[in-house]
Amino acid sequence: MRSAQPLPAQSLYSVPAEHAHAVPSLRVYPGELRLVAEGQEVARHARSFERDQTFYDFTHYIGVIGRKPGALRNGAPFAEMPEPLLRLQRHLLKQLGGDRVMADVLGAIPAHGLDAVIVAVERSLESGRPSGEHVMNVLARLKSGAPPLAPVATTLSVAEEPRPDVHRYDRLRPEASHVD
Repeated sequence: MRSAQPLPAQSLYSVPAEHAHAVPSLRVYPGELRLVAEGQEVARHARSFERDQTFYDFTHYIGVIGRKPGALRNGAPFAEMPEPLLRLQRHLLKQLGGDRVMADVLGAIPAHGLDAVIVAVERSLESGRPSGEHVMNVLARLKSGAPPLAPVATTLSVAEEPRPDVHRYDRLRPEASHVD
């Protein structure tokens, strides 16, 4: 009698949570793997030739933590987030409800993009008192095209300091002649 052959060693790659039970098409290239579902690319990973490895993209799980923010505490995909997000997470998880706040910050990634969220998190961390509200405020300012926080370098200078003249406004208005 012949014994059952063990399955060959495989590596596992994450897909977005909404495609977890689908059967995606796998497109293999020399440097990357692309997973396609319903004609759309849903995930891309750098190709690895190591065996028995699991490769996560934490952004694939953002929808899950929206419903279960406690997954941030021990979820393997979230251990591989960029360093600013990990620092904010360490800070927020010390507070009551911090996992929900961190889930809200990560939930901003689909709308604003990972780079913008990282910039907002870095600015919040630089303030010394990071919070979810601060991150969202910075994101809103970035999106609105607010002027840069750094002063603009210029070679112009003021030759004579302006003096306040409260009557100047009245002189500019012809109908204000009765005010004098």
